[in-house]
Amino acid sequence: MSNDDINFLDHMQQLLDQHDYEMPEIGDIRQGIIVAITQQGVIVDLGLKRDGLVPLADLTKLEPGEREALNVNDEIFVYVVNTDQPDSLTVSINLARLNQDWIEAEELLQSGKMIEAEVIGYNKGGAIVPYGRLRGFIPISHLVDLSPGMSDRKRQQKLAKLRGEKLPLKVIEVDRRRRRLVMSQRDAQREWEEKRKAELLADLKEGDTLRGRVSGLRDFGIFVDLGGADGLVHISELAWHRVDHPREVVKVGDEFDVYVLKLDRNGQRISLSRKRLLPNPWDTVHVRYALNQLVEGTVTRIVDYGAFAEIEPGVEGLLHVSQLSRGNVENVTEVIQEGETHLLRVVSIDSERQRIGLSLKAVTAMEQIEWMAQRELAAAESAPPAQAASDEAIEDDDSFAISDTEEAQPAAQEEMAAAVAQVDVEAAVETTIDEAAVETTTDEAAVETAIDEAAVETTVDESDVEATVETTIDESDVEVAVEATVDESDVEVAVDLPTEQPGDEQVPDVETEDSVVEELTIADEGV
Repeated sequence: MSNDDINFLDHMQQLLDQHDYEMPEIGDIRQGIIVAITQQGVIVDLGLKRDGLVPLADLTKLEPGEREALNVNDEIFVYVVNTDQPDSLTVSINLARLNQDWIEAEELLQSGKMIEAEVIGYNKGGAIVPYGRLRGFIPISHLVDLSPGMSDRKRQQKLAKLRGEKLPLKVIEVDRRRRRLVMSQRDAQREWEEKRKAELLADLKEGDTLRGRVSGLRDFGIFVDLGGADGLVHISELAWHRVDHPREVVKVGDEFDVYVLKLDRNGQRISLSRKRLLPNPWDTVHVRYALNQLVEGTVTRIVDYGAFAEIEPGVEGLLHVSQLSRGNVENVTEVIQEGETHLLRVVSIDSERQRIGLSLKAVTAMEQIEWMAQRELAAAESAPPAQAASDEAIEDDDSFAISDTEEAQPAAQEEMAAAVAQVDVEAAVETTIDEAAVETTTDEAAVETAIDEAAVETTVDESDVEATVETTIDESDVEVAVEATVDESDVEVAVDLPTEQPGDEQVPDVETEDSVVEELTIADEGV
């Protein structure tokens, strides 16, 4: 063999080495160059004896933009679908790109790299996100805002709100054979927040205004989500007026603009303000108030030198101790207390320094009286209808009680008069006996003896009379007796004197007065 033949064979071997003539198999991924775009499809030079043909059915699976981007001489990857045709290979651009997505998903699983994807759908088990031509699944247990113990209705509402929202995700499972691509938001959330905060701190500057959503409430302020990083709005920066707790002005989920007060890039802290974007009431104080004007003020703070009173939300004035009273005030709390509302007079205004001077002693007594009367009238007009109806019912009950008492009074008075008359009769009997005894007796001892004997025989026990008087003379006792519906027979017994009681002497009637005198005379003669 000549040298020329040897050189030719070597050259041919070099040419063969430059081309891959390995027989293609179904499932292979080959790189080729587009040589023609026809009505039958796209022809691709794969460096083999046969060209690859991408049918129109495969091209329709591509996005419109992807189809329009295909041009002659472009290098593309194709997936070998069929090798039975003798003159060409059936290949697929769509399957090649789908396979590439699986490869990249496996790389993400190995590296633990975080991605961001938008929720495009959901089912009972979780949310669905796209990844290239694949569909990734996020189980409920790996979603931050959902928990397994949540009710089905609430879970579906939460999932529906996630549609269209971009979430930070990590790939936690890839199974190409079962076509499973599982992702987790929980695993990526912390890393994503740190990354997002670093990006925000790098881009933000003091004085910027941006939109945020309230993510949490605390006693000292609120946290606002700025899109991955949280900033703090201190309670003093929520509003121009005094705020005791953030829930008075905002709630979780509220969205509003915030002002960047301060950035701490080393500590990764963002200080925000809400009130800086709200109108400052001090800017127009001089328009709404004038010297010597009367205003209502609520005491908000008490200090050694006086007190501060809020005359409108965001505007507090100083009520100096010297303006509390015309006399000397040792302790402010002797005159006013925190939370009280008073009528005050404006004595000074300084809008630039945000100061207003107030006075309590400059308010006259007549002004105080008129103000208090107006407050009472306003309170009465604003009373709830239910309370007014209750008051009317109480008044009606009182009127019924009064009418019942008035009806019962005449009967009670008649019974009382009868009892008093009876007592008067008994007292007259005793008086007559005493006078007769004095006139007919000369010996004092004998008279006393006769009176004692007669008293034993003729007088009613004084204690019984006193008890009867005490129980009948008081009108209130009679009314009580009437209200208790005492039986008429009992009243008659209480009023009438008993004719005979066991163990007592017979009590004479009033008509026997002459006989009593006669007996006393006989007794005297005997003595």
